[in-house]
Amino acid sequence: MTMTLPREFLPDAPVVAPDVTLTSLSEEVSGRVLMDRAPLWWWIGFAIAFALFTVLIIQMGWLFIGGIGLWGVNIPVAWGLAIAEYVWWIALASGGTIVSALFFLTRSPWRSATNRIAESMLLSAAPCAGLMPIMHLGRPGLFYWLFPYSNVMGVWPQVRSPLWWDFICLLCYILMSIMYYYAGILPDLATVRDLAKSRFKQIFYGILALGWRGSSEEWRNQRIVYAIMSAIMAPMVVSVHSVVGLDFAGGLTPGWHDTQFPPYFFFGAVISGTAVIMMLTIMVRWGCGLHDVLTGYHLNALAKVMLVGSVMLGYAYVWEAFGPIYGSDVAERTEFFQRIFGFTAPLFWSEKILTVVIPQLLWLPLVRRNQLLLFLISGGIIVGMWQERVMFVTASLEHNSIPSRWGVFFPTLWDWAALAGTIGLFLTLFFLFLRFAPIVSIAEVREVVEAERSK
Repeated sequence: MTMTLPREFLPDAPVVAPDVTLTSLSEEVSGRVLMDRAPLWWWIGFAIAFALFTVLIIQMGWLFIGGIGLWGVNIPVAWGLAIAEYVWWIALASGGTIVSALFFLTRSPWRSATNRIAESMLLSAAPCAGLMPIMHLGRPGLFYWLFPYSNVMGVWPQVRSPLWWDFICLLCYILMSIMYYYAGILPDLATVRDLAKSRFKQIFYGILALGWRGSSEEWRNQRIVYAIMSAIMAPMVVSVHSVVGLDFAGGLTPGWHDTQFPPYFFFGAVISGTAVIMMLTIMVRWGCGLHDVLTGYHLNALAKVMLVGSVMLGYAYVWEAFGPIYGSDVAERTEFFQRIFGFTAPLFWSEKILTVVIPQLLWLPLVRRNQLLLFLISGGIIVGMWQERVMFVTASLEHNSIPSRWGVFFPTLWDWAALAGTIGLFLTLFFLFLRFAPIVSIAEVREVVEAERSK
């Protein structure tokens, strides 16, 4: 007995549905932006997201008054959930760049419909990552001292510190991401402007479109700029995570002093960032009714990227265990065994199951074409990567080289409020992108439609 796959999952399947035309594509995607009233599901989602964002505002206000002692951080665990979630949010944001920039360079056709979701996710997650170190500062009002300028006291940042490298990389990454997003969405803003009926929307999107008229010279310049920025963004996402890994590898703390951390952190970004894009793509596909544009072809491709990320991460986990077991550092070995058999053992083993074991189901086409299973596996990966970051940061500090300084980290209510609040900030920003900007790249999908029709 043989099983026949749906047409959209076959190797030669069209990237978009056959009944999608250039006109229907523009009207369908732009119509979601130009509708007078947002649908009920959007208001419900936005209300929940904004409520969580309010939790972040309250948490930050009280934190700046009372200090980071409100959190569970103390000696020896001076870095808690805030730093762990900083690394986690950076990984989620980097996944957007991997899908958008890296797969643009490989000319992957499925990337055309998902890149705008990936870029919106990137710009929504990056502020969440940037807030975490600022909240963790003892004097957050002076965070601008990290900028390389000479103040009245003649104090300059320590340029040999990986923490300063991290700040510079993140700053450049956010600025480049904004420009990259705007360079790609510029033709779509002009399409929305031309289809708008309201005078206010015509003026609003006309200003954002910067006078785009679609001339051959404008298209040529836009393609050149976008290709160059893609070539810059692809290695930049690798460098950002390499520097984040050096933040830990540069220290002598057991469990951190490891040369594999730059690629290890990048592998985590691939799987966790793609998992978020998968969940958002499924929700956008359902909420906006874009089943003809965001097809099973795209979900299948994203699932394969997640599978590759899971395999790479599993490889990194093997070497993470090999070092302490094979090496001669007693402190490293003790910390590792405490991690897998001690207080953090539930986090350790559940994280390995969620990020390495369960994603192996993606080898099966039956799983890759089931939206519910893809959504659940993606959610499990995101939770597992959060557990991995928390365990990675806190477990090493709990069992350092001096046994008399060992301790256990317990998060407080305000730790959880910071997590919930940044999730609210992320969702609030993404819902705004979803409402006021085309969530699918009209210009790039048009090229795919024309290529499909010419076959």
